[in-house]
Amino acid sequence: QVQLVESGGGLVQPGGSLRLSCAASGNILSFNAMGWYRQAPGKQRELVAAITSSGTTTFADSGKGRFTISRDNAKNTVYLQMNRLKPEDTADYYCHARTYRGSGPLDYWGQGTQVTVSS
Repeated sequence: QVQLVESGGGLVQPGGSLRLSCAASGNILSFNAMGWYRQAPGKQRELVAAITSSGTTTFADSGKGRFTISRDNAKNTVYLQMNRLKPEDTADYYCHARTYRGSGPLDYWGQGTQVTVSS
């Protein structure tokens, strides 16, 4: 059973930075892609950033130029570095991993970590 454990959330002032970590129970290279989603109160969950097993990255427009995603294969950990945070970045952030089997994609989710951007 794959487990994804997030950490690094918290309260930060506008303009500040946070780094979220997602530790996987298995070899992250076994996943076709890993990423971060977020969900604000009353809103749908949305993609923030993703990284494939080959290293290709994708970012939502809201985070381009401010967020970076990276991974440490030796630690089976994916990171989301968030800079110049804005109040609208306030949300629960979820780690996601996807792999493919013969029957289709398998998605795994972490429990989430809360990020609050407020003065």
